[in-house]
Amino acid sequence: MRVVHNSLHEQVADTLRQEIFSGSLAPGSFVDEVALCERLEISRTPLREALKVLTAEGLVRHEPRRGCFVNEVTERDLDDIFPVIALLEGRCAHEAALHASDADLAALEVLHDKLQKAARHKRIVDYYDTNYAIHEAIITLADNRWLAQVIGDLRKILKLARLQQLHAPGRLEQSLSEHMAVFAALKARDAEGAEAAMRTHLTRQREALRELARQQSRRLA
Repeated sequence: MRVVHNSLHEQVADTLRQEIFSGSLAPGSFVDEVALCERLEISRTPLREALKVLTAEGLVRHEPRRGCFVNEVTERDLDDIFPVIALLEGRCAHEAALHASDADLAALEVLHDKLQKAARHKRIVDYYDTNYAIHEAIITLADNRWLAQVIGDLRKILKLARLQQLHAPGRLEQSLSEHMAVFAALKARDAEGAEAAMRTHLTRQREALRELARQQSRRLA
């Protein structure tokens, strides 16, 4: 595959980022620079610049005299990240409640209708996609680029874990209820209520993931 772009290292970084998120470059795996240069038909310079970008994002780590490896997300990482992202997205919901226009709320209504339909028919992939769109919409409505940037960086780390919290028993219904609580607060222009509801939503995501980890441990025991 030939990579062609005005900013070659950015294109390479994007290619590698997608391969990491898809699992083609698995967590913990060695980043073989020689093989990548051959496959992408590029020199070492843009590849190494791309790896610097991914290292800064936390997606890969560089080990002296060994090279780069795809990072792995631990349970400790999840425990550390979720309280932070809950605070940040909670603040986004707070700001969105203050800034959202009637047209903005109407657009969110459409997304929440789709979310309810996906939940009703147990369409997990559709639910994830709509859930993501709702979170993105709320972040956009907050209109704070610094919040958006930090949340985006943390989400990249969380994507490494390939999280599937909706597979926890009862989580789909619980998640929908949480989303509707956030939306109700947004419609009421209740900034504090929206913030609290969003924090609860993210906190319960972590609880669901912890329960899934416990279940997996029991199956392997």
